[in-house]
Amino acid sequence: MIVNGSEIFIQALEQEGVEYVFGIPGEENLAFLDALSRSKQIRLILTRHEQAAGFMAATYGRLTGRTGVCLSTLGPGATNLVTAAAYAQLGGMPRLMITGQKPIKTSKQGRFQIIDVVDMMRPITKYTHQIASADNLPSRIREAFRQAEEEKPGAVHLELPEDIAEELTGSRPIPRSHARRPVPDEKAIRRAVERLEAARSPILILGAGANRKITSRMLLAFIEKTGIPFVTTQLGKGVVDECHPSFVGNAALSAGDFVHRAIDAADVIVNVGHDVIEKPPFLMQQGGQDVIHVSFSSAGVDPVYFPQIEVIGDIGNAIWQMKESISPKPGWDFARIETIRQAAEAHLLVGADDDRFPVYPQRVVTEVRRAMPPDGIVALDNGIYKIWFARNYKARLPNSVLLDNALATMGAGLPSAMAARLVHPDRKILAVCGDGGFMMNDQEIETAVRLGMHLVVLILRDDAYGMIRWKQANMGLRDFGLTYGNPDFVRHAESYGAIGHRVIEAGDLAPMLAHCLSTEGVHLIDCPVDYSENDAILNHEIKRLAAAV
Repeated sequence: MIVNGSEIFIQALEQEGVEYVFGIPGEENLAFLDALSRSKQIRLILTRHEQAAGFMAATYGRLTGRTGVCLSTLGPGATNLVTAAAYAQLGGMPRLMITGQKPIKTSKQGRFQIIDVVDMMRPITKYTHQIASADNLPSRIREAFRQAEEEKPGAVHLELPEDIAEELTGSRPIPRSHARRPVPDEKAIRRAVERLEAARSPILILGAGANRKITSRMLLAFIEKTGIPFVTTQLGKGVVDECHPSFVGNAALSAGDFVHRAIDAADVIVNVGHDVIEKPPFLMQQGGQDVIHVSFSSAGVDPVYFPQIEVIGDIGNAIWQMKESISPKPGWDFARIETIRQAAEAHLLVGADDDRFPVYPQRVVTEVRRAMPPDGIVALDNGIYKIWFARNYKARLPNSVLLDNALATMGAGLPSAMAARLVHPDRKILAVCGDGGFMMNDQEIETAVRLGMHLVVLILRDDAYGMIRWKQANMGLRDFGLTYGNPDFVRHAESYGAIGHRVIEAGDLAPMLAHCLSTEGVHLIDCPVDYSENDAILNHEIKRLAAAV
């Protein structure tokens, strides 16, 4: 059967199991759009900005492990995907970008809107390719999906020129291959287990690469059998339930927190799913602690990371083998780490019920945790509140706290929450955004309303780029250039057809969250927040108390 390039493209996407295409078409995509309109499987999610479409597709990939797909036209549409490309690439989220292009066999408009998109995407993707023949579409699409989902997952890009989209072909989609990750070497497992059994006080660090469901189950079984305490990185939040008695804390700060004291107290560190895109939770030194690196790929050695033992391969299988082989030792001594854990737990309660207004971030985190069920999803934008949530909010399940500690871009919180709503229609979803990050993609409130989503957006308003302002003050610089005005967020929400709410005292937040989470519709909550104690608590008090333990 003869079809055009766009039709075979859609058939190939269906073969890959694609459910959504997020994005904004242009005139160069009209043949693709026409083919998409006839798909009984794939739904177009029309957004108001390509960046938001890219964030949504990346979050879909993060939550499902399958490649999210987004679409733009050439030129400005493609350049608008660049930030989202880097977001997926650094964050390890499988995501395919499809961009249009002018005809490549005959030129109709000279160089109008034409830039080298493939070359632009090369540094921020795993794979980028211009389709030059409709006959090649099935193989290029299969290769793009393979690379997007292969460890480490990331961003891929295909450019579909207008004439190739309309070119006739008799080719057919290539079925998905069945592949399993390599199993770790038995000798490496044995060396790791022997070193752990000989340890005095081992500890686990769970990082970005461990954030998989199967890995989560294996790690929980390992922790239950051994009793070894664990900490998480920001991208490792929720890998194992953070209410578990062996959980010590999250490495939200770069240094000096209770978790860093606990890591210092260990003699052997099992570093699971380490990813160099995160700030390191510890720095190795010659003659210091032994480190066992457990990950899909070998460790990149540098002056502060040179693990003595590496277990390379499927992380879930590695942890299962280690769990089966290890014999917990009565000589392990976790007393020091337990003392630090208890001190950290006590400190997390400080400010939890503070009634001062504007609301303090500790109170915000406490009320959100109380309002959200164990399987609820909090999608964080980027700002100083991200540190408070990473540190104080206990995640119960993998990927139940969607934060970005890789590219750490503003503007991703709202689109991420919208993608989470599509993937998990029956779970409570809350976006937590600073006013700066929210306004970078606030236009997508219209998209959420149009799609009939039940979504709650908590806007933490301080009328400034608060994170940078805090750093500016820490450097002893004068307060300059980081404050702005905001719209009336209640009326702003209503103008989109959403429902606006405003917190006017600290006690309003809890009932407001409960109401919005249980009432259909798109809700925006304007919550004034006071970050004046950031420096005292995050920079000084925590480090002073942690050092005293």
